[in-house]
Amino acid sequence: MRNADNADSLARVNAADKDGAHVGRIGRSPLRWHLALLTVWTLAWFIAAERHGGVSWHYIKNGEQLLFGQVPGGGLALYVNHPELQIGPVSFLVAGLFAPFPAGLGEKLAEATMSGLGLYMLVLIGRTAAEHYRGSGLNHKRLQQRVLIAGLAFIPMWVEVSVRFAHLDDVLALFFTTLAVRSLVRGNATALGVILALAVDSKPWAVAFLPLLLALPKSTWLRSCAVVVGVVAVAWLPFYLTHMNTMNAAHFTIPNQAASSLRWFGATGSVTPWWDRPAQMALGLGLGAWAVRRGRWPAMVLLAADARIVLDPSVYTYYNASILLGTVIWDAIGQRRLVPWVSWIALITLYGSALFVPSDSTRGLIRLAFAVGSAAYVLFSPVRPPRRGRLVRTADTSAHVPAQATGVHDRPHQTRAA
Repeated sequence: MRNADNADSLARVNAADKDGAHVGRIGRSPLRWHLALLTVWTLAWFIAAERHGGVSWHYIKNGEQLLFGQVPGGGLALYVNHPELQIGPVSFLVAGLFAPFPAGLGEKLAEATMSGLGLYMLVLIGRTAAEHYRGSGLNHKRLQQRVLIAGLAFIPMWVEVSVRFAHLDDVLALFFTTLAVRSLVRGNATALGVILALAVDSKPWAVAFLPLLLALPKSTWLRSCAVVVGVVAVAWLPFYLTHMNTMNAAHFTIPNQAASSLRWFGATGSVTPWWDRPAQMALGLGLGAWAVRRGRWPAMVLLAADARIVLDPSVYTYYNASILLGTVIWDAIGQRRLVPWVSWIALITLYGSALFVPSDSTRGLIRLAFAVGSAAYVLFSPVRPPRRGRLVRTADTSAHVPAQATGVHDRPHQTRAA
């Protein structure tokens, strides 16, 4: 009888998935209305920002030329001679893809590519949410509406990092993190380890996203951690083994800006305090691990980004792209409300204050209040669980098995209630 019930349940799920595959399509084309609207929205913001874009592209370009020996003082001595380049080697390798083009054209192509990655990330998040809630009676139309509304808030901040500042390293770190979330939902422990390592190899602060590994079944932790260590070592060890003082680059300091939330912690000096980077990393990792322990792994990206903005001495607007990625993941996967208001509160609070609040101290306080408030919300607010009979994908097989209603409080791919 149980096998017959399971077969009937699986048939209903497959039928719902088949129906969901056609929801929101434009006529008979594979393109959906919400993605078409987001594409137009992305293009509009790209055109607006491109005229004054590429503010920091010269750092990426200079690092790429140094790494490949096109200018002296680089190679494996790159980080010793240029500690200001707090950028991972993978970012320089990717920047090399645009090197064959004339400088101006290569920069524009990079900006367009990075903008397109933001749109693709929204597609991935929508698909990941659909897969995570597969078998729970998910309303695909409502999910598409959530992704659309959250995406409208996400794109302006994504254009800040991808076009206005052209920070390829941050773009890659966030892109790989989005892929990591998808691998987590699919239960692919090896892919998750590789992708998280690539995020760290693109931008070192992506270490704060590593608690995603804890959302896997414990039996896969050792393998995933070994993969992360191995891939990170391949990228970074050549620099450290050939130039031992490369470690000094980790102590590079930047100005402590007047609008930084650090000043509300008593750090009023002109440069980064000695304890700041370790505290920033510890806070991000600690909050992420706590979220996973509470069964709220979709909050992890937002929490790591909160830790970054609240303890960083700089206040550049492109930092907010990581916050908005975190809110979109939470709004699409972590909760099932139609209106993704967390994403819009983030945009209005962080971007709005940067544009319209003249007081540096007040802007720092607003950033601190948002980080504390959003962290408390995603960690402790009640979340509506999915319906009973949800089918989840196990970590070690592609087969689907029936599960009790676990909601977002469970680790993905577990077939029992936490």
